[in-house]
Amino acid sequence: MSIGGGRGGGSRRERLVVIGGDATGMSAASQARRLKDRDELEIVAFERGHFTSYSACGIPYWVGGEVTERDELIARTPGEHRARGIEVRLRTEVTEIDVAGQRVRARDLDSGAESWTPYDKLVIATGARPVRPDLPGADAPGVHGVQTLDDGQALLDTLGRTRGRRAVVVGAGYIGVEMAEALINRGFEVTVVNRGKEPMSTLDPDMGRLVHRAMEGLGITMVNDAEVTGILTGADGRVRAVVTEDAEYPADLVVLGIGVRPETALARAAGLPLGGHGGLLTDLAMRVRGHGNVWAGGDCVEVLNLVSGQEQYVPLGTHANKHGQVIGTNAGGGYATFPGVVGTAVSKVCDLEIARTGLREKDARRVGLRFEAVTIESTSRAGYYPGAAPMTVKMLAEPGTGRLLGVQIVGREGAAKRVDTAAVALTARMTVEQMTALDLGYAPPFSPVWDPVLVAARKAAAKVREGRG
Repeated sequence: MSIGGGRGGGSRRERLVVIGGDATGMSAASQARRLKDRDELEIVAFERGHFTSYSACGIPYWVGGEVTERDELIARTPGEHRARGIEVRLRTEVTEIDVAGQRVRARDLDSGAESWTPYDKLVIATGARPVRPDLPGADAPGVHGVQTLDDGQALLDTLGRTRGRRAVVVGAGYIGVEMAEALINRGFEVTVVNRGKEPMSTLDPDMGRLVHRAMEGLGITMVNDAEVTGILTGADGRVRAVVTEDAEYPADLVVLGIGVRPETALARAAGLPLGGHGGLLTDLAMRVRGHGNVWAGGDCVEVLNLVSGQEQYVPLGTHANKHGQVIGTNAGGGYATFPGVVGTAVSKVCDLEIARTGLREKDARRVGLRFEAVTIESTSRAGYYPGAAPMTVKMLAEPGTGRLLGVQIVGREGAAKRVDTAAVALTARMTVEQMTALDLGYAPPFSPVWDPVLVAARKAAAKVREGRG
């Protein structure tokens, strides 16, 4: 074992060490570099994979063929980062954080060599890991999790070798439904096995039921309320079926879309504070609580939900990039904060668009908030205009105050991004009555004269007024 990076006396530049070379880590490194040049700040980034600064959210669309080249998902290569004065060490995994000694130990995954690197400032951007069930056969050839570009490449390689055309997706959250679409696009017969009563547990069950019906209409077999008990393999050791308590589903390929957990084993071993969801806890400046020179962001942290007022685990690329900007500003000597989230997310399966922001019914109940719920049916454009597509909007509002609590939207083209209006209203703590007066854009090709979100707000406001009476 060698000891790297001596810290000689006298005037010297500081060293910023970044663990993780994707959205948060490299955004932080890049922003810090903008604020401090190479003579003031040395930046070293460790990445255990082969790539930096890529869109993990785009992997299902690359697998499905909508994005044709892997490199289209890469925003900035390691070489580009190095040219800007950021030392990127690929295929190098940090195995230990010594907080007291202000150093990290890393192992070169190709040579096995280990070394310590001291730091003045540390950024933890270790991301998340796919949930892989502890079941027989879960590690068999042909069973894939999809989290990194390396994972996506491995899945594409399997698609190219697999002769059969039967795929089973385990889980029906964002990853599950997006991978179901990708496999449909690749010509597979797709079965989705879901432990919940309806797909998309980020929605209320009544809205999830709309997704269920649409997925079946696309030719996807939905198996809800089913617990996977094992994955069977054939004589060649490869996957051949997914087993539940009640049935067996033949499979030439299995994709695990069960979700992710924060990758915080390093932080836990170092004694850094973790929340109830297993993510690192930070302050508004994204500093790890109790540690002035350690920051964390992205899929390994918990964030404040501005609607519920509680910490939440929300692993999304939008937050990860914002965290990186905030961290890089602070590590570079400036000041920035990340106030929290309202829980906005969008997805699609084929031409069905799915969106949510704020609280679901069970979220509101869990934090002790009373609510009124309304659901409306509308269209994406004026009903008489060609291409008008149906959409369903569900809205939750607080009785008494009328404060907006949450919105869910399921529909066709033009549905999902309407959730942004609700996200702004939630951030501003608007009431549904106030929302009805929003001056939104209107023309028949884009919206009915009353936008569907405003129709829902009118109905919610009327229900709140009835409650007051």
